[in-house]
Amino acid sequence: MNLTFGKGWVAMLVLVSLSGTVIAANAQAQGKTSSAGENAPAFILPALPYAQDALEPHLSARTLSVHYGKHHQAYVDNLNKLAVGAKMTGQSLESIILQSAGKADQAGLFNNAAQVWNHTFFWKSMKPGGGGVPTGRLAEQINVSFGSFDAFKTAFSEAAMTQFGSGWAWLVKDGDMLKIVKTSNADTPLAHGQTALLACDVWEHAYYIDYQNRRKDFVQTFLDHLANWDFAASQME
Repeated sequence: MNLTFGKGWVAMLVLVSLSGTVIAANAQAQGKTSSAGENAPAFILPALPYAQDALEPHLSARTLSVHYGKHHQAYVDNLNKLAVGAKMTGQSLESIILQSAGKADQAGLFNNAAQVWNHTFFWKSMKPGGGGVPTGRLAEQINVSFGSFDAFKTAFSEAAMTQFGSGWAWLVKDGDMLKIVKTSNADTPLAHGQTALLACDVWEHAYYIDYQNRRKDFVQTFLDHLANWDFAASQME
């Protein structure tokens, strides 16, 4: 992914994996240098794969401005602070998630790292003119795993609707089969050895500006008009 930065940045390198994960990178900013990189954040907010108004009318630019620019940014900022305290600067995002998962004394670190990963993946799970029906190997695997694409949509919607409180609905590859899973708060399939293919964010901040309490309408819109099946298929490779 090519990212463009404003004037005043001397150098910055951000690597984004196929799964949408931000990898720790070295940076120097505003002419400030440090041999240990102490003044440079290990993680930065990755660029959206589209303009903030590109998903309208299904998701507004205002929703993305708040969700991406405020919530996602806050997770990145918190992660950078917590990674320093945990002496995990310089490690990949995946490594931090796997090392902190299930450890009560590192819950804050896990929650923020996982939310950076989840949100980056969520943006890639959508595209302008998305939705419709997947094709190729992914379509075949959906039919094998769920019986039909319509059956998949019903099961995915049910998972998203029955996730109590904040969380996520996922299509994942688990072994040789595809599964639908739901996770609470910041939990992520990565922490459970599953390969995420598609994610729908059902935290209220993901949809409340546009849909208020109508989560069902948001999930239906996600499947019908936003889901990026090309990205999901790429995650199977």
